[in-house]
Amino acid sequence: MAEKRTKADKQERQTEQLEKRVERHPDEIEKKPSTLAPKSDEPTVLIPIDQQIQQRAYELYERRGRTDGHDLDDWFQGEREIKGATANAAVA
Repeated sequence: MAEKRTKADKQERQTEQLEKRVERHPDEIEKKPSTLAPKSDEPTVLIPIDQQIQQRAYELYERRGRTDGHDLDDWFQGEREIKGATANAAVA
């Protein structure tokens, strides 16, 4: 019959596992492919910048609780974020 595990046993095992993870060399860690990068066989879909800004402005509107009267603020904020991200990507 199996022994019943106590909390102390469980904590000890978890501590040992964490120590093993910390001791691993970076070369030993598995490198998984990024899920953010498109696969080479998939076509890249370009979304027009005004559509990206519109989407971001709507996200800002929703985050604020869908209160009216800030549509231009949301648009300009979205435009700064999208164009800033596009400029940063072009430089990199």
